[in-house]
Amino acid sequence: MQAVDNEVLNQVAAWLHDGQPCWLATVVRTWGSSPRPIGSLFACNPQGQIAGSLSGGCVEDDLLEKLTRGELAAERAQLLQYGITAEETEKLGLPCGGHLYVVVEPLTPAEPWLSHFQHLRSRLAERRPVRRRVDLRHGDFSHQDVDAHEPLQWDAASQVLEHTYGPRRQLFIIGAGMVSKYLADMAQALDYEVTVCDPRDHLLRDFNVPGARLINDMPDDAVRAHAQDPSSAIVALTHDPRIDDMGLMEALTTEAFYVGAMGSSRTSASRRERLRALDLGEAELDRLHAPIGLPIGSKTPPEIAVAVMAEIIAVQKERLTRSRQALECANG
Repeated sequence: MQAVDNEVLNQVAAWLHDGQPCWLATVVRTWGSSPRPIGSLFACNPQGQIAGSLSGGCVEDDLLEKLTRGELAAERAQLLQYGITAEETEKLGLPCGGHLYVVVEPLTPAEPWLSHFQHLRSRLAERRPVRRRVDLRHGDFSHQDVDAHEPLQWDAASQVLEHTYGPRRQLFIIGAGMVSKYLADMAQALDYEVTVCDPRDHLLRDFNVPGARLINDMPDDAVRAHAQDPSSAIVALTHDPRIDDMGLMEALTTEAFYVGAMGSSRTSASRRERLRALDLGEAELDRLHAPIGLPIGSKTPPEIAVAVMAEIIAVQKERLTRSRQALECANG
């Protein structure tokens, strides 16, 4: 399953490449209860084809009607507000008190739009972030390659939108066993991109989880090629030290926000000694979550998968909280 942002931007680029004009809408601000978060994307074309979502209700239909009738964003980007009146809130199915502020951009199949969206697609495919800047007042737009994801910024006074796309969260699984199958399903339901690596070809052939990318390679090479970025979580689940240790040696030197390995406390202690003997430092070993998962008494493969996914979510949320606090301190 593609991340919604990737799906919308890929669809926009495809429409433009095929010579079709279209519109791109971005939620830039919400007030009260909101069905979709800030940064949500929605795109449509004059034929009524759509991608993404603004509300999951009637907002999309209303916006598409206004656009195709030429009542909105006919020639330049425009800010649209939904949910200002109680009647509108009820009509559009918004939660009580919910307001949406949406920037709508008309796009045409010509330069510089074509190269602009092609560059966005390329960056997302490489799991590299890119920031868009849209100036509604002057009708300008641009992009800039950046090193890290940043929250969407909307300056109402200057009418400037800055929105960073990608990379999507990835769960990189070493080992194509039973726990991996349950974990891959859960992770995809939580909008993680899932990659499964195993050098044992016969296990990969039986890994029937739709949407998971399968790599038949040694885990250290695969980690190096596909999971170096700070939006990746890496888990080793084979119980075979000849496979798991190779992947962990590489994983613990990456920017991955989570690295974990399955096994008992005794197995985990032995693993740390092996990795220490392979010249990994204490700072790198301290990053390893082993035994893997939250201690919920899990025994069965689905229970273990729940515990692992819960710990990954907790680690990521803590990391995001620290980043926000650091940003707030930096901004005074």
